[in-house]
Amino acid sequence: MTALTLSTAAASSLRADVIVVGVAKGTAGPVLAPGAEAVDKAYDGKLAATLETLGARGGEGEVTRLPAPSGFRTPVVLAVGLGTAVESGGRYDDETLRGAAGCAARALAGSKKAAFSLPLADAAALGAVAEGTLLGAYAFDAYKSAPAPRRGRTAERGGKAPLAEVALLGAKPRDKAHKAAVARATAVAEELNRARDLINTPSNDLDPQAFAALASTAAKEHGVKIQVLDEKALAKGGFGGILGVGVGSATPPRLVRLSYTSGKAKKSLAFVGKGITYDSGGLSLKPVGHNETMKCDMSGAAAVFAAVLAAARLGLDVNVTGWLALAENMPSGSSTRPGDVLRMYGGKTVEVLNTDAEGRLVLADAITKAAEERPDAIVDVATLTGAMMIALGGRFFGVMGNDDGFRDALHTLSEEVGEPSWPMPLPDHLRKSLDSPIADLQNIGERRGGGLVAGIFLREFVPDGTPWAHLDIAGPAFNEGAPFGYTPKGGTGTAVRTLVGLAERVASGGVL
Repeated sequence: MTALTLSTAAASSLRADVIVVGVAKGTAGPVLAPGAEAVDKAYDGKLAATLETLGARGGEGEVTRLPAPSGFRTPVVLAVGLGTAVESGGRYDDETLRGAAGCAARALAGSKKAAFSLPLADAAALGAVAEGTLLGAYAFDAYKSAPAPRRGRTAERGGKAPLAEVALLGAKPRDKAHKAAVARATAVAEELNRARDLINTPSNDLDPQAFAALASTAAKEHGVKIQVLDEKALAKGGFGGILGVGVGSATPPRLVRLSYTSGKAKKSLAFVGKGITYDSGGLSLKPVGHNETMKCDMSGAAAVFAAVLAAARLGLDVNVTGWLALAENMPSGSSTRPGDVLRMYGGKTVEVLNTDAEGRLVLADAITKAAEERPDAIVDVATLTGAMMIALGGRFFGVMGNDDGFRDALHTLSEEVGEPSWPMPLPDHLRKSLDSPIADLQNIGERRGGGLVAGIFLREFVPDGTPWAHLDIAGPAFNEGAPFGYTPKGGTGTAVRTLVGLAERVASGGVL
């Protein structure tokens, strides 16, 4: 991962490949952001005019390169757009800074060292720049062949290596708040990037057993307790939902429990993640064109896994338990058939009318099990429904719950950390569509509002009085388009920062 250093060096004296400054969109042309003063002075106060001549406007995500001024030890200046300029003396919001730092880090792939001289009004701004840098520099190249080194090209697995080092100019290396902000950003970004790695790993290398093994190794490294229930333990315990989904695969399912505890904790949280390591749809087979990215159907479990590890690394004063419901949904002679009835953990029966509505089945078992420990709140995370993608597009996830206050708090929190969401209802009139003539429930209901129906199904497995929220991350979990800001193509790690933010807020006495 990209190394970060806090530097008080002058912009002109630091040796690096490039120096990065911010430029914003003003009413009369581009406006330089705080942090660019020394560079502008070296251009005789004409940096903004020069950028305008080169076509720069300061829009978000815009990147403009130009030769560094005389006397600088860096050969190149890179101006990154911040969007609309803030008023004099104002502060750029954290998400703007994350996005700008991420764009710069992506643009500088292949560089050994860069100096970032972006607006650092306070420790929070520094943390945002650090986080955006580490997330923007992410690359998944585990399956790239390593060519023979040749001049002008990195030998790093067939393409440009991630930006190796960033000096954050204007930061204070001895300031406790600054050091803490960068340490937090590093822990969260490293774990989020771990989630991205898992999501991007092909299913032939990441089945339920492999995921559980990786979780065991990482948990031991960070002092997190782990318990793995294999297929025999699942059968003995009566986990009919997880077993019913995984029964068609040659690789049996797993239920993983991760537990981080703090001696000072007054509250406890349970995070539950859907971990379908590959989703063919089962016997209700997905059509051609809908299978190719289904390795990402374990994004919820990856987010929960990363969030628990981040909470442990940050030493938060809250107990956090993560449940990874891992299975592979495959068609075979042993698969669950449409019309079969499963007996879920806890005793409820579900008629399976569509085997491609499998995520709610594994989640129901895990939620019921998690609730037995009586946490103060439960949050499940899942790439659950295509309906949510149709409703909210590819960048927002839906937030549902049995407590409007808790739901709305999570929505607000997700926006604060840079993970866009939208609060969604759970209309009681849709519950009737889940009635089955032969079982307690059926796993699909009314087609219109399908994402809400899925949330209503899950609500049936949450005990009365326990605050619960459901994050349907089907849209933003996997980016099939071009990279933007600090978001790469492929697995995004969405919901990790929302879960970590919730744990931090609860640890400090808020939300619950």
